[in-house]
Amino acid sequence: MSNSNLRTKILLCALWGLWAISVQAQTLKETVGKHFLIGVAINQWQVDGRNPKATDVVKEHFNAIVAENCMKPEAIEPREGVFTWDNADRFVKFGEDNGMTVIGHTLLWHGQTGRWMFSFPDSIADNPAAQRELMKQRMHDYIFAVVGRYKGRVHGWDVINEAFLDNGEVRPSPWYKALGYEYFELAFKFAHEADPDAELYYNDYSMSLPAKRDAVCRLVRHLKAKGCRIDAVGMQSHLGLSYPSLSDYEATMDSLAACGVKIGITELDVSVLPNPWDFSGAEISQSFEYEERMNPYKEGLPKEIEKQLEDRYIALFSLYKKHEKDILRVNLWGVGDGDSWLNGFPIKGRTNYPLLFDRQYKARKVVKKIARMYR
Repeated sequence: MSNSNLRTKILLCALWGLWAISVQAQTLKETVGKHFLIGVAINQWQVDGRNPKATDVVKEHFNAIVAENCMKPEAIEPREGVFTWDNADRFVKFGEDNGMTVIGHTLLWHGQTGRWMFSFPDSIADNPAAQRELMKQRMHDYIFAVVGRYKGRVHGWDVINEAFLDNGEVRPSPWYKALGYEYFELAFKFAHEADPDAELYYNDYSMSLPAKRDAVCRLVRHLKAKGCRIDAVGMQSHLGLSYPSLSDYEATMDSLAACGVKIGITELDVSVLPNPWDFSGAEISQSFEYEERMNPYKEGLPKEIEKQLEDRYIALFSLYKKHEKDILRVNLWGVGDGDSWLNGFPIKGRTNYPLLFDRQYKARKVVKKIARMYR
């Protein structure tokens, strides 16, 4: 081999090595983030830098954030007229300071809402018409206060969260009881008026169930017929290793796209633990007694289960890539395994492993594989 050929071969090997290192070093936001937003739910410790390892992961890998709790109604207005903005303000500023897209979660929900919001004075205890007007006014005032405060700073809002039961019926929440089906229209109308440039979303769990899928699609068509802005539907995606089926999951994606809205994968995690009987979705009222057999991986995740978790994430992100033109955002619900709500739901005291980063905030091997899929 001539010297020139040898030098060329050495140069090519060096370039190949540099390329390989750069690919390995690429983060989720540098790869997946080129196709759609890749986000994560963060808690106040992470916002405030009191959990620096987690905060570093958020900054390195994600280009969108949503607050786990500090923007829910009871956190912002725990008592009528008493607003506690500090945590939400710091959350929004954290996103801005780090060049991230900030998502607001959530304006209206039957859960984590101050009791005052759903209470009536004795003077209208038997007057449904007066109750209706009061609830409408409360909705208007709350949405305008929150959306108005962050106008131009929060990119999009989950306007309503979890308004349907798994059988497709409208959840009999205080909002629905007072305002009927019109409450959907009013909420989206008020949110749009408060910030005409903000994207608006509906968000729910168990979206792979045909009855719920159909109910949400009917809602989307209804809102569009009423002239309301709705940009996307959030599929929460609290999944398991084998449920739901990918065919049912993809059918919902296809159905939503056919309705003319984008898709948000909004609260993604994959439980590796066994489920109690009758457990489904993310209904926060569900709770079951602790049993040792329901907590089999206290000392660590067996290799065969880790492999199943990896395969599940690869299958999901392959599906997201297939549908990337219809997806606005994929959002993990928590940074590391230790942060996950699934350690306490629906059974308290378990050890779950549902996220892309472990309890030490080290990336699972699947993170590099996902990055290579999207580079």
